[in-house]
Formats: sequence, C-alpha cells, structure tokens
Amino acid sequence: MLTIKKVTELTGIAAPTLRYYEKEGLLPHVKRNENGKRLYDENDLSWIHFVTALRATGMPIAQIQKYVYLYKEGDSTISERKMMMLHHKKEIEKSIRELYFNLDKINYKLALYD
Repeated sequence: MLTIKKVTELTGIAAPTLRYYEKEGLLPHVKRNENGKRLYDENDLSWIHFVTALRATGMPIAQIQKYVYLYKEGDSTISERKMMMLHHKKEIEKSIRELYFNLDKINYKLALYD
C-alpha cells in the first residue's frame, strides 16, 4: 500500500488533486488506515492514470463521475461505458485534426521566414 506522498512522487499529481479526485468520486477504491490516512494500491494507480488521461483530453468531471458510477454498477453497464469511451475518442481525434490543421498554418508561416 502506498501513501499519498508516494503516489504524488510516482505520478507527479499533486496531493490536493488526488484528494479532490477522491472527494468527487473519481477514485472508487481508495482505502484508509486506522488513522484515516489514504492508502493506494496498484488498482488505484491505474484509476489515477485513467482519470488523468481523461482530464488531459478534456473530459469533464461530471462525465468521469458518470463513468465511475456505471463502473460501480457492474458488467451490465459495459456497453454504455464503451459508448462513452468511443464518443470521447472521437472528440480527441477531432481535436487532433484541428491541432494538425493549425500546425500546418504555423509551419507555412515559419517557412516564409526562411
């Protein structure tokens, strides 16, 4: 089991962010010891990386909360969770296309300076 300090060292995510994610229900399995200190395991680290990826790609907290809720509901929600991920993937791909389009414009302008 890992302390919050160790998890921040391993992930680079600040302790207040980890606490916020837990408070918002985004980390469904974090345990606490007899003194109330958070204890993280490998499963928690996987969730932290997953949530971080979703946030970094623009998924709102409310959507992640919905995903976690569905996850807790069990296998009967697999198709809905898959649809959520497919929709988010399409949004990411759209953003990437837009970024490349804009990068091409910048590269064109840079070429004018040569």
